[in-house]
Amino acid sequence: MNFWGHLSTINHHKWLVMKHCFRVGLYKQGLLHDLSKYAPVEFYAGMKYYQGNCSPNEGERKEKGYSGAWLHHKGRNKHHMEYWLDYSKENQGKLSGVEMPIPYLAEMICDRVAASKTYLKDQYTNAAPWEYYQKNKSHYLIHPKTQELLEQLLQMLQQQGEEKTFAYLRKLVKESKK
Repeated sequence: MNFWGHLSTINHHKWLVMKHCFRVGLYKQGLLHDLSKYAPVEFYAGMKYYQGNCSPNEGERKEKGYSGAWLHHKGRNKHHMEYWLDYSKENQGKLSGVEMPIPYLAEMICDRVAASKTYLKDQYTNAAPWEYYQKNKSHYLIHPKTQELLEQLLQMLQQQGEEKTFAYLRKLVKESKK
């Protein structure tokens, strides 16, 4: 069990996400980001499976075959693409990705950047969020429009950096609220 390690990791991550969200105009989302990580089901698993260089959910999943912390987390946090799954009449009643609203997609980008910075520390580059996505995208269920924009934004981050990507995200967020 690593109480202090886990607490400092989630606090650091939340701080980075908040700063990134503020840069794109998502003040409320920045303040409220990932509060469920302090709920007992998520926090206890985080302490028990803490490694410091990756999500503790992987350790829980490895031991139990599933992660109760992740199931709790993704169902309460709209910035995760897994929150936006439903049965689709267009896809013959199969589970499919629902298009994510822009503010949650923007928070997802902020989250991915912050997670990469938190776990990679000084090994972080603007390519890291794209590389993580590329490594894992084969198992994602995501709406095609959401996927297209997500990939565009992650590539923009990789090629043009945070300043331009966050400025573009701020513009998208502002336009989505009209």
